[in-house]
Amino acid sequence: MEKSWVRSITPPRENPELPSGLSRGAVSHVAIIMDGNGRWANAQGLNRTAGHEAGEYALMDTIAGAVEAGVKFLSVYAFSTENWKRSPAEVKFLMGYSRRVLRDRRDELNAWGVRVRWSGREGRLWKSVLTELRRAETLTRGNTGTQLIMCLNYGGRAELADAARKLAQRVAAGTLNPERITETTFARELYLPDVPDVDLLIRTSGEQRTSNFLPWQAAYAELVFAPEPWPEYGRAALWRDLLAYQHRDRRFGGAIDRPQ
Repeated sequence: MEKSWVRSITPPRENPELPSGLSRGAVSHVAIIMDGNGRWANAQGLNRTAGHEAGEYALMDTIAGAVEAGVKFLSVYAFSTENWKRSPAEVKFLMGYSRRVLRDRRDELNAWGVRVRWSGREGRLWKSVLTELRRAETLTRGNTGTQLIMCLNYGGRAELADAARKLAQRVAAGTLNPERITETTFARELYLPDVPDVDLLIRTSGEQRTSNFLPWQAAYAELVFAPEPWPEYGRAALWRDLLAYQHRDRRFGGAIDRPQ
């Protein structure tokens, strides 16, 4: 059967026609919860796995759009620590799918100047998937363009627990005074401490929750709940959401007195 969702991806263009008002590089770190693959597929009369396959094209188009818009960091929620609760068949598919996408797309991403990085726990992650992640990281390490952070076997609470455990070990070893622990000290123990906080967190498919994704890093992120299921998302939708972000007033707890 012909897969109607298979489509070609236009590589990032040097001089893209961005929407009027969208400033290139205005958003540093975008995080995306790629939601709605299964529901999209079921609505088409297809199995859930078809939705994940269609999501690959949405991912590549969105990455290209991020490169064109000058986004420096793009974190995508590919597989959470809670996703192990899904059926064994779907988990098996998602692990194999992640492995294949990393293997098949890494040269393309490298040509785009994208640096691939991984965030998550090794734990139950398939060794073959981890191998492909490491290969993609090694291949693209020297790239200075957009950093694509693949959050695989990632959970926000798990990351915070792991950071707390590292600090506790240092305290027990006598190399860290607990009275000296600050937010900065804690942040240094996160999976990717060099990655800045999230500016804009997007969730597709209309669901309005953050689902344990980057809770520390996204504490002051602006939120957008896009109506499209992930397979229908892409660079045009990303640019729309980046433009909406530019009109937000970020105060980080501060306030300005402006009587009307």
